[in-house]
Amino acid sequence: MLYECQPEGKVRCNLCGRRCLIPEGSLGVCAARKNVKGKLFTLSYARACSIDVDPIEKKPLFHFNPGSQVLSVSSPFCNFFCRFCCNWIISQQRSTTQTHEMSPASVVNTAKRFHCAGISYTYTEPTTFFEWAYESAKLAHECSMFNTFVTNGYLTPEAVDMISPYLDAATVDFEGAGDPIFYKEVMRVPSVEPIYQCLEAMKSNNIHIEVTNLIAPRIGDSDEKLLKLACWIIGNLGEDTPMHLLRFFQGGDMFEVEETPTASIEKARKICCEAGLSVTKWELRDDMTCPKCGTKIAIKGKYHGSTSARLKILK
Repeated sequence: MLYECQPEGKVRCNLCGRRCLIPEGSLGVCAARKNVKGKLFTLSYARACSIDVDPIEKKPLFHFNPGSQVLSVSSPFCNFFCRFCCNWIISQQRSTTQTHEMSPASVVNTAKRFHCAGISYTYTEPTTFFEWAYESAKLAHECSMFNTFVTNGYLTPEAVDMISPYLDAATVDFEGAGDPIFYKEVMRVPSVEPIYQCLEAMKSNNIHIEVTNLIAPRIGDSDEKLLKLACWIIGNLGEDTPMHLLRFFQGGDMFEVEETPTASIEKARKICCEAGLSVTKWELRDDMTCPKCGTKIAIKGKYHGSTSARLKILK
């Protein structure tokens, strides 16, 4: 899906923001797509490397079908090269990662077997196994299941438009508040602009969005950039858009940076709250209304937890 034939047997991949121009016989940057005699083929279709049942809050999604369980699936490719990736064994090792074949029908049937309310395409970057996710998501909708992406946000607007009839929610991950230098030097990503274009496309297609931001000490913890990101989210996605702040933990081959101190997370939360983003407790009624005033809260989907559940997100 989503490629154009070019002169001299080359093809242009329009799946992610890199828009790779791929010569005949070569791979795209993600290594998940190959030009074979002027046609672009996916190498990630139905290749499962990790599969598990997760609470939806792990994605993290706190304002979409809270309390539900999702089947999480992935394939071993990524279009980013984050030095700190906690899933580097499956995202960076690529062709050497052990996989097994899992058709879209098998994905949906497995979700049914474990009584999951939906499917999450996650762990690695779902953009790189787009066709597999697309067909699985379409079947999932036919069975009244929802679909979510946990993504770095590098899908092109065309890709978002194509998947949008079947994609219900997305967690879009920022690192270092979207600092272009951090993305280039630590993640080998040439530009952050495609992420904002992706978010705007998701918003226009009525996909539920939650944003995460990884705070890395010294190299990715700019107060100014965090405030700028928070304000962009409010202005372009809406003040009801949840923003999750994540600690940096050493992983991959990046051990020279220490783990994020708790004080840094608390400071970052204060900055975001001052920009208008604040969630402190989960105490809504089953119909998603405030227990004190009855105001309807902008949460999509059914609450799947017990009526006595209280999810304390932040104290």
